[in-house]
Amino acid sequence: MENYSIVFSSLTGNTKKLAEAIYEVLPKDKCDHFGETGSQVPGSDLLYIGFWTDKGNADKKTLELLSKLKGKKIFLFGTAGFGASAAYFEKVLGQVRQAVAPGNVVIGEYMCQGKMPQSVRERYIKMKENPEHPANLDLLIKNFDCALSHPDTDDLEKLKKIIMK
Repeated sequence: MENYSIVFSSLTGNTKKLAEAIYEVLPKDKCDHFGETGSQVPGSDLLYIGFWTDKGNADKKTLELLSKLKGKKIFLFGTAGFGASAAYFEKVLGQVRQAVAPGNVVIGEYMCQGKMPQSVRERYIKMKENPEHPANLDLLIKNFDCALSHPDTDDLEKLKKIIMK
C-alpha cells in the first residue's frame, strides 16, 4: 500500500470518529499525516478527507482544501446530522465531488448520520412555541433524537469494510 494522509474537519467529533476508524484499519507505518484540516496540502498522493455537512455541502475548510489539491487519489467521508437517507447522503456527496479540483480522482466515499449539538433541538422546541411554526418540526425533532447515537458501531464497521476492500 502507498503512503496516505487522513485529514478531517469535525465540528462535534462525529467525523473524527470516522477518521479514527479509517486509521485503525490501515497500516500505521504508511500514514504521513493524521489530523484536522489545515491550510497545508498533505504530501501524500492518497488522501482520506473527512467533512461535516453544512447546509447540504462539506464545511468551508474542507471545500477550500479540495479546491487546492492536484493529482491526488481521494476517499471522501463525512457525517450529516440531518437524515439517515442514502439519497440525501448521495446529494451531499455530489455537492462535495463538485468541489474536487480537476486532475484528482475520487476513489471512494462514505457518509453516515452524526449527532448534532443540543442547541439544535432546543431551537426546534422554541420554534414550536410559535403558532405558525413549520409543519415538519416534529419530524426534525425525531431526526435529531435518532441522530444522537451516531456514528454508531454499525456505521464504523461499514466504513472499515469499505476501506479494507
